[in-house]
Amino acid sequence: MKWNSNKISGTFRNQMMNVNVAKTRRMKLQTVVLLGFALTTFGACTDFLTENLKGNFSSETFYQNDKQAIQALTGVYNSIAFNNSNNNLWVFGDIASDDAVKGGNPGDQSEITFIDEFNADSNNGIISNYWGFTYEGIARANNVLANVPAVPMDDGLKNRILGEAKFIRAYSYFNLVNIFGKVPLKLLPQLSHETIHVPLSEVAGIYLQIEKDLTEAAAALPVSYSSTDIGRVTKGAALAMLGKVSLFQQKWAAAATYFQQVEDLKIYSLLPDYANNFKLAHENSSESIFEIQHLSGQNPFAGSALNQWFAPSSEGGYYFNAPTQSLVNAFERSTTDEVDPRLDASVGRDGQPWLNDDLFSASWSPTGYLTKKHQQPLSEISSSLKGDGDLNYIYLRYADVLLMKAEAYNETGNADLAKANLNKVRQRARASFKGTPPADLLADITTSDQNGLRTAIQKERRVELAQEYHRYFDLTRWGKTIAEAALGADFNYETKRYFPIPQAEVDANQAINP
Repeated sequence: MKWNSNKISGTFRNQMMNVNVAKTRRMKLQTVVLLGFALTTFGACTDFLTENLKGNFSSETFYQNDKQAIQALTGVYNSIAFNNSNNNLWVFGDIASDDAVKGGNPGDQSEITFIDEFNADSNNGIISNYWGFTYEGIARANNVLANVPAVPMDDGLKNRILGEAKFIRAYSYFNLVNIFGKVPLKLLPQLSHETIHVPLSEVAGIYLQIEKDLTEAAAALPVSYSSTDIGRVTKGAALAMLGKVSLFQQKWAAAATYFQQVEDLKIYSLLPDYANNFKLAHENSSESIFEIQHLSGQNPFAGSALNQWFAPSSEGGYYFNAPTQSLVNAFERSTTDEVDPRLDASVGRDGQPWLNDDLFSASWSPTGYLTKKHQQPLSEISSSLKGDGDLNYIYLRYADVLLMKAEAYNETGNADLAKANLNKVRQRARASFKGTPPADLLADITTSDQNGLRTAIQKERRVELAQEYHRYFDLTRWGKTIAEAALGADFNYETKRYFPIPQAEVDANQAINP
């Protein structure tokens, strides 16, 4: 969802901070930014405050019609965008993995290094910021889910709004449970002592709630939208997410079933050219299943900060999330040294074309490499506006679904279907080669051995999804042996898989035992 926002008068204490009207190239929405005291986990009551929180503009006076319900929902979408520097999912997905290091100046954002080296403590600011950011989004979703059912409006629209909010809440909890393990499962507005002070839930219980939200979302959401609403969550996104959630729990048969339901919708396909997935002209394409929207030049801010986080300093960037040599080496080469075309679509490397019709220099990065996928050329976003990018972030692509489906089929003993899905991804990569590809580059995988096929799928996920914030979560779900081999001596699976809950949350939430 891309939006242009203008402020509307009104003050929301304890529940809403501001309301914005949004208008986009392809969809018209209204935005509510639900911030404020006690909506996030850090706004806990003190011992002497037991009265339910109240405000001048309460939920009872705001949620009066369908327009206001949509405004509130747009605030939920806004809460997961990369227009907030606290949305540092890339630190956990990429830098904590073997695919990237912090990059940037040595002393800049030094707390990221502690995450990379698995010695971050509960006072780490990066961890605290992401926790607060994610629970802010959950709080917004909870407000929609609690208040929209009573709004007099069309039932079909109402159910769709609730489905979208449930999907985003599930997405948020999925990220939390894979970063922190046990977390407080907050499902109600943060307006009372009981809803603010919530104990930790077991991982299995959090997954049950995620599955419940996604199942209900899939039942309520449409397969597609008109051009004015492109960017909203669809049935396909909910089904794909259900498949992913099942895969992470090693529910292989259930995962395969959900992915097949995605296929049965017959609306997703691979783009002919891999690199186009990461270009402005191809946003919300047939390959995109769930895409987080951004729009530059807006007030309030709605652009992507990733464009600046990852860019070289010569373009006004901070050159963070620097790819490793290990990642670069993971891309296949032919015997005549032609490389998998996905490498140069994903990573800037010395002497190769960069985004601005110039050549990349290894001197731009401490590793000699920078990520390309989340950046735009200066012809689209100038250096002076570098942190206000226009490019969306694709969380779920059809290629990802094909690889997850291949994994599910392989684990259930169906090697033929596993190979068929895996090779679709490799064939598209091969077809993206400029000119005639060498015969030995990205050839089809032919082995039917389960272990060999498992290794091939895992390698393919690494290169296909490089720098898209999935690698660390893949490594940890694949288990101790794989994770420890990839992440090195600093990583102990039993003690380091999950990052510490922020000390500020432990101190504020009276239901958590330190």
